[in-house]
Amino acid sequence: MLRNLVKTVALSALMAGTALSAYAADYTIRATANSNENDEDYDGLVVFKNYVEAASNGAIEVELFIGTQLCSNGAECLQGVADGSIDVYISTSGGASGLFPYVQVLDLPYLMADDRIAEHVLSGDFTRQMRKMALEDSGDAIRLMTIGNTGGWRNFANTKRRVAEPSDMEGLKIRTVVADLPQELVKALGASPTPIPWPELFTSFQTGVVEGSKNGITDIMGMKFPDAGLQYVTLDGHAYMGALWWMSNQTFMNMPEDMRQVVVDGFYALQQATFASPKRKSIQAYEDFVAGGGDLYVPTPEQKAAFKTAAEPVYDWFKSNVTRGDEIFTALTDAVAEAEADVSAARAADLN
Repeated sequence: MLRNLVKTVALSALMAGTALSAYAADYTIRATANSNENDEDYDGLVVFKNYVEAASNGAIEVELFIGTQLCSNGAECLQGVADGSIDVYISTSGGASGLFPYVQVLDLPYLMADDRIAEHVLSGDFTRQMRKMALEDSGDAIRLMTIGNTGGWRNFANTKRRVAEPSDMEGLKIRTVVADLPQELVKALGASPTPIPWPELFTSFQTGVVEGSKNGITDIMGMKFPDAGLQYVTLDGHAYMGALWWMSNQTFMNMPEDMRQVVVDGFYALQQATFASPKRKSIQAYEDFVAGGGDLYVPTPEQKAAFKTAAEPVYDWFKSNVTRGDEIFTALTDAVAEAEADVSAARAADLN
């Protein structure tokens, strides 16, 4: 009987898929990610596509373009979103900072303590405030739909020594992107920021052009950086690797309200998938790093507090030097305080 039930469910699902594909969709969403099918971004897009196409009963079709088929970098891709040639695009904060400098607030160090706080913050009004700002600054062309995760947490890693205290960073040449904020952070900790393109980083470790980086463990292992000498990782968790999901506002607003609701709910499902994916993938990545002889260090609460104190000048730099920086910094810190109170109350309730 159970076998017959399984066959019936499978047949029903197949027939439903056939029925949906038999009719042309009323709306098409072209979504792109400059990554690959092993990435959290792809996991999120698959969930989004499945949800939206099913919940719209085939009225919306989602086409996925993974890699650089539609565009090759943040500026180019966001221009495509603005002019409507691309409907959905995912960027890091660095990838969008040229157009929206204040999104770099996500790179400010040591503001969000853990996944539970970060997920609470990014699921609430903070994201809506950033959406409002982006719409204002793009002439209502580019809409921020949600903020997920792409790679877990950024941690300091290097080829030279264990970093347990801020003083251990002294003199290390740390790879950063070209953006000012990560360079200010590295300088505040006594190290030397060295902008290096991502494809050149492996060779740069081998040759000593740089001695460290600030990346998530899945990126470190995916790029085989330990083979280039990267053997020390400090789990300081200085920044949550936020993924900003943008959509053409015209594409979104041209849909009727019921279809917009489907898209909004689809992005919620996508967000939850990207929250979960790095947690699962990082387990094996950490195991592989240690098995290969890597040194994995967890700072004490006192050491982590020392890192935060050393990095605090970056907050003032951000508020003074980044357009609308003070506004978004206040929005984030207020959201973090609210999240900490809510999570603390929930934890206390669950202990009784």
